[in-house]
Amino acid sequence: MPKLDLTIPAESLTDDARQELARELGATLLRWEGAPDTEFFRSITWTHVHALPAESIQTPDGVAEPHAVIDITVPDGALSERRKAGLVEDTTKLVLDATGWGSDAGVRVWTLIHEVPEGNWGAAGQVVHFEQLRAAAKAEREQEGSGKEKVPAAATGNQEVPA
Repeated sequence: MPKLDLTIPAESLTDDARQELARELGATLLRWEGAPDTEFFRSITWTHVHALPAESIQTPDGVAEPHAVIDITVPDGALSERRKAGLVEDTTKLVLDATGWGSDAGVRVWTLIHEVPEGNWGAAGQVVHFEQLRAAAKAEREQEGSGKEKVPAAATGNQEVPA
């Protein structure tokens, strides 16, 4: 149940580029988390793009150069250090490519990974435990579509990266 929030100056992306980038960021997060690329897991991986007017992005000296912040929220333990590094690298590259800022602007793309402790993630009015998500992923790998039943909160509603 990962979530990604991208905050970026509105004029940095066209509407089409914003939508495509949101989809690519979500797929990249799923891949690095090691979740199955199935309908169920794609449906619970959310990307929110917060496009702000340039003048609302400031430094202490005034209006800042265009920059982006990628906030990623995952269950605690979902990403190893290697997976975090790959995720940061890939999401940064996606933003740089989509905006056309160039690789020299990499320092203006920050990625913050937030790990939610066990018992602190809820959906559909219930606490969702990481072990439930692991069981759902295993079931999805064995037979697509069967993982949803492993996560009680879900009952209402590419390639994998090795660990």
